[in-house]
Amino acid sequence: MFYQSKFMEKKKVLFISQEISPFLPKSEVSRGARNLAQGVQEAGKEIRVFMPRFGVINERRHQLHEVIRLSGMNLIIDDNDHPLIIKVASISAARMQVYFIDNEEYFKRKTTVVDDKGNDHADNDERSMFFCRGVLETVKKLGWQPDVIHCNGWMTALMPLYLKKVYHDDPHFANTKVVYNMYGNEGFNNNWDSKFAEKLKFDGVDEDTLNDFKDFDFVNINRLAAEFADGLSIGQDELSADLREIFDNAECEKLDYVAEEHHVKEVSTFLDKVIEAEVLI
Repeated sequence: MFYQSKFMEKKKVLFISQEISPFLPKSEVSRGARNLAQGVQEAGKEIRVFMPRFGVINERRHQLHEVIRLSGMNLIIDDNDHPLIIKVASISAARMQVYFIDNEEYFKRKTTVVDDKGNDHADNDERSMFFCRGVLETVKKLGWQPDVIHCNGWMTALMPLYLKKVYHDDPHFANTKVVYNMYGNEGFNNNWDSKFAEKLKFDGVDEDTLNDFKDFDFVNINRLAAEFADGLSIGQDELSADLREIFDNAECEKLDYVAEEHHVKEVSTFLDKVIEAEVLI
């Protein structure tokens, strides 16, 4: 029995985000994810970046194209097959690529997480499941093993659960940590499908884990992320009292909100701290 450290390796950071600028209008999530990914890459880390390919994204303007060698898998969500399509585009000013998780049923519609009347899409739970699992399966197909996954936006909140409860025996992610970046002003209003727990059980999440989460509202989805994350950070200067309580009570590494001029440096250092926790082999 011995301890192994990763100090000498170039660290690999997988950024996943509900939104990324310039592919969607600027928001705290889209701007924050873009700046963090670019800044962490410039700080010397190796990165990959993923987001959903929402139908409002102009593929021609942003020059998205399908990555045939990565596409073609099917993901089963609630006992139904859904084809996984992977697209990619470049942000030349940042010298980075962004991969897009696509599926006609979940992401073709010309809206993001709400319809044109401002109502939450009824299948946002399944879209989140498909996105998170699609990222993990694509990274495996790439043969790229992240040291840490940095999650932005509530559509990524299932990633800590999947990593710790569904992919925990997968050697590809044996040493992968996960950080969930909390945003308080980018939530949703309606609870997720009442059958959501059953859908997670179908994916392999045990019933004991789900018994603590009866209602899947915005606060509980964040609580679920915090329960299984190796690190929590805050992506904006205002956080609701409910989310602040989750953050304060979480038993993991934590980084409170940092002013924009210091944000990238502090987050990069925080990721090092999470990654470099000694791994028992």
